[in-house]
Amino acid sequence: MNNKWLIWATELQSIAQSGLTFCENDYDRDRYEKIRSITIDILHEYTDIDHQKVRDMFGSESGYQTPKVDIRAIVFKEDKILLIKEKIDGAWAMPGGWADVNTSVSESAVRECSEEAGATVKPKRIIAIHQASKHNNPLYPFTIYKIFVECELIEHNFQDNTETLESGFFSIDSLPALSTDRTSQRQIEMAFEARKHKVFETLFD
Repeated sequence: MNNKWLIWATELQSIAQSGLTFCENDYDRDRYEKIRSITIDILHEYTDIDHQKVRDMFGSESGYQTPKVDIRAIVFKEDKILLIKEKIDGAWAMPGGWADVNTSVSESAVRECSEEAGATVKPKRIIAIHQASKHNNPLYPFTIYKIFVECELIEHNFQDNTETLESGFFSIDSLPALSTDRTSQRQIEMAFEARKHKVFETLFD
């Protein structure tokens, strides 16, 4: 993805946020606030993200900026993969979401499967760790690490919830419309490929 302007904007945002955290005088603070304001204008101009939403996202961040972590669970039933239908866009993705504080990767995978898909699972192994900007669309104004955890299915009983409309199992040749910022076609293909191997080397960017 050759979107250098986004890389530059997010790097400037990181510099501004660190500067606002560690600066010691009002003059420097004003300059860092100006840099952050410029990055908000850039992201508003070149993405579909609402200007106020971008400002709110950046305004809620403080301290040294680090990547966000998105946990995605890979769950199979026979030769079909578990997907959930997102309420936010009506498209489908692997169960998952932002990792919570004080929660391990395996605990996050279990929780997301339960809450979004009504699935009880047992995490088994990490298949991949992706930098989202290299694999998913649309682009997001933060660095995101996506961790894919293969899980063993124990039980599946979908329940109404606040995030998803339904869940189901799909074969590789009959996938529904995907929520591509969450799960791409190639990431699903990766999951099917990993399933073929008892020993699978974790994929990194």
